[in-house]
Amino acid sequence: MGGVRWLDPDEQQAWRDVLGGTVRLVDQLDHDLRHHHGISLADYEILVHLSEADDRRLRMAELADAALLTRSRLTHRIDRLSAAGLVGRAPCPTDKRGSFAVLTDTGFARLEEAVPTHVAGVRAYLVDQVDRPGLLAAGAALHEVAAAVDAARRAKS
Repeated sequence: MGGVRWLDPDEQQAWRDVLGGTVRLVDQLDHDLRHHHGISLADYEILVHLSEADDRRLRMAELADAALLTRSRLTHRIDRLSAAGLVGRAPCPTDKRGSFAVLTDTGFARLEEAVPTHVAGVRAYLVDQVDRPGLLAAGAALHEVAAAVDAARRAKS
C-alpha cells in the first residue's frame, strides 16, 4: 500500500460528490423513464442511437460500442426490446455472422414520447442546478476522464 497516492480530504470529498451525484442522477432519469414510458434509461439510450443512425439501424457491434455495453449485455437488451416490438433484427448482407438492430416504427414512437420526459429531467436535475460555466467545466472534465479510461482500456487489450 505504500506506493498508492492517497486522496487528500478535498479530493476524497470531490470523488464522493461525483460518484453520489452521478448515481443519483442516473437513477432518477431511469426512474422517470420507467414510470412514465415503461423503458429504462439504458433502453432509451439504445433507441436514441438507433434513431440517429442511417435507416434507423446499426450493426450490433457498433451499437454496443455506442451504448457502452458489452456485446452479450446488448444482445440481452435487444432481445427484450425486440419482444416489446421496439427493435427488430436484420441480417447483414455482407457478413453472414453479423446482424443489425433496427428501430421499429413502434420503437420510434415510444422514443418520441419519452424524449420530453428525459430532456426535462436532464434540465431539472443537472442543467438548471449548475451555472453555465460550471456545467461546461464539468462536461469537459468528465470528457477527459472518459478519454483517460478509454486509453487505459486500449493499452490493456
